[in-house]
Amino acid sequence: MKFKYDPDVESFRKEVQQFIKAELPPLEERLSGDWGEDRSNEEQYAYTMGFQKKLAARDWLAMAWPKEYGGGGASHMRQLVYNEEMAYNAAPSMNMGIAWVGPSLMLYGTEEQKTRFIPRITGADDWWCTLYSEPGAGSDLAALQTRAVRDGDDFVINGQKIWTSGGHLADWGWLAARTDPDAPKHKGITMFMVDMKSPGVTVRPLVNIADHHSFNEVFFEDVRVPAKQVVGEVNRGWYHMAVALDFERSGIQAFAGGRRSVERLTTLARQHRDLVAKRPSVRMELADRAVDVNVGTFLAYRVATMQAKGMVPNHEASASKLFGSEMGQRIALTGMHLLGLHGELRNGSDGEIVDLATGYLSSVSGTIAAGTSEIQRGIIATRGLGLPRG
Repeated sequence: MKFKYDPDVESFRKEVQQFIKAELPPLEERLSGDWGEDRSNEEQYAYTMGFQKKLAARDWLAMAWPKEYGGGGASHMRQLVYNEEMAYNAAPSMNMGIAWVGPSLMLYGTEEQKTRFIPRITGADDWWCTLYSEPGAGSDLAALQTRAVRDGDDFVINGQKIWTSGGHLADWGWLAARTDPDAPKHKGITMFMVDMKSPGVTVRPLVNIADHHSFNEVFFEDVRVPAKQVVGEVNRGWYHMAVALDFERSGIQAFAGGRRSVERLTTLARQHRDLVAKRPSVRMELADRAVDVNVGTFLAYRVATMQAKGMVPNHEASASKLFGSEMGQRIALTGMHLLGLHGELRNGSDGEIVDLATGYLSSVSGTIAAGTSEIQRGIIATRGLGLPRG
């Protein structure tokens, strides 16, 4: 069976490819140099935001948003091929404001909030971080304990968040905090927009296993947030978060990036046939990884197709996320099998063939970030297969 896009979608794909070729350095140069996503690098941050500005000028940054909110009004299939091409070519990643904040403001924000914040999101003027997870509330996010107490025209925030990507560079934070400690845990949560330069906000770096600083822990000590920066209903934040999660979550980025990785590993195997001769089974592993990428791509296409039909993918999106994150770990492991002891050498190490160790270490978090594999399997079992809760 051969799947084809409409001619206008394929034409748009070529337009995106040409734009990437004109605006970004060659892919191999970016993958082998200092063009990674370590956002502690101020130069990389500036480069990323500059690229976002170019996307915004084409109405591509918020491509699928309605035009009345500064988006491109694009179809889900255009959004899909755009995300696919950007991920395959390792383009600088998008702002959290596009992923979470904007969609929530469109649904639940006041007119004042929409007028103030949405143009700065679509114009790539503000960088946002997501303040969800806590030391005792990761997969079970509804167990969060960061408190927000009303005091006149403000809420006073106290608590701690963790694993905050880009928090050290963010202008604004998208915060979930508990406003009713006596309510059931899925109730009593409220969403806030927090100025990250507010007094009482402290951001501390978390260096990951691959020696990169992109995560942070964030502390709130009597941080005053104006009540006008509450988004949606007080104590209904959990439901607002859940609805926003259904925006563009096909997971195609994982499979486009996986395709690129498998292709690079295959090229590496051809260039170093002595490595393959030592471990002949790696041929079958590479074939399996290519199959993985194709299977996952079709899972992502299914999600996008459902969205294009006005359906809400739920367990389907979880299946795509689960398969994509575990596939990423399998691809990284295949790379290590191919290189053998060379796979332990990091970027800049004497005698390295290519740095796969960093990617291997980074893949560990794939089955934790954005919802653990256990949580995804639970969603698939209960909402997809109709199985009872254990």
